[in-house]
Amino acid sequence: MHTNRISLARKILLWLVATLGLALLSGCDTVVLTNLTAPSLPENPSQIYTFTLRVTAKTNAVVTGSLMPKIIVDGQSFAMKRSAFGEGIYEFEYQLPGGRDEVAYYFLVPFKIETQNGVSDSEVYTEIVRAKIVRRYVLSLEVNRGPIGARISILGRGFSQQDSVFFDNLPARTTYESPNAISFIVPAVEANKNYRVMLGSSAGNSPVGTFRVDPSSLNVSPSSLNLRGGERQTLTFNVPVSAPPGGLLIDITTDVPESVIMPEIIVPQGQTSVTITVEGGKAGNGSLFVKGFGAGEVTIPVSVTGK
Repeated sequence: MHTNRISLARKILLWLVATLGLALLSGCDTVVLTNLTAPSLPENPSQIYTFTLRVTAKTNAVVTGSLMPKIIVDGQSFAMKRSAFGEGIYEFEYQLPGGRDEVAYYFLVPFKIETQNGVSDSEVYTEIVRAKIVRRYVLSLEVNRGPIGARISILGRGFSQQDSVFFDNLPARTTYESPNAISFIVPAVEANKNYRVMLGSSAGNSPVGTFRVDPSSLNVSPSSLNLRGGERQTLTFNVPVSAPPGGLLIDITTDVPESVIMPEIIVPQGQTSVTITVEGGKAGNGSLFVKGFGAGEVTIPVSVTGK
């Protein structure tokens, strides 16, 4: 009788060990799932998006060939196919109905596992993931360096007239070209430095890249202006190298805005100089200031007398 009790206890212990072993070999301890799908999916005209999963068996107890990865998306289950990108990687292409901004999905992988009691069925699955469909994204900067005043294009998709470009936190003059392109003027910042370019809108900020601001010099002729009210005089700006595509904007300000009447100054593409006409306004004395050239600022004294 005493011997029978020990035998029964031993059987129960062995059963518990076997059950615990099966539990340890099931689920994520046996098969690990890694979602390789980006959390944001750039919109494409076909509305077809690729979902990618890596499946890794952590033990030899998983029966070879029994892994059957599936994706459950929009409440439907689909079998995934082996990818050409590597062992244990599976893919599925899903065509999303038009107008959708988000898609919810999760992965489910049934498999068979060998235990002391034979072959058992098991499965592992991920949490539900919600991927965003991005209608606005940046592909690249047209170039990654240039002088102050250069007009630079950004290529991408989904741009709007509300978008603005920033150098670090400094806004740059931005022009909407089309849904696939916008441009900006390199602002008057310190030269010989790299700046983080960001695209900002009501939807948030998107990184564009890094832009290097190169130094440049500027010669102005004449070096000062003496005008009577209503009198006109030409002013020529010369830069050392040809203006880049889109032209070179010379950002000029004055402390006597009522005394000086002048147009926007842009050196045409491929040219090294531009001549404008300045008209005298109200009497006053001050200066024109051009930032970003030479030692940082070029000053042109201005004197306007009465008619």
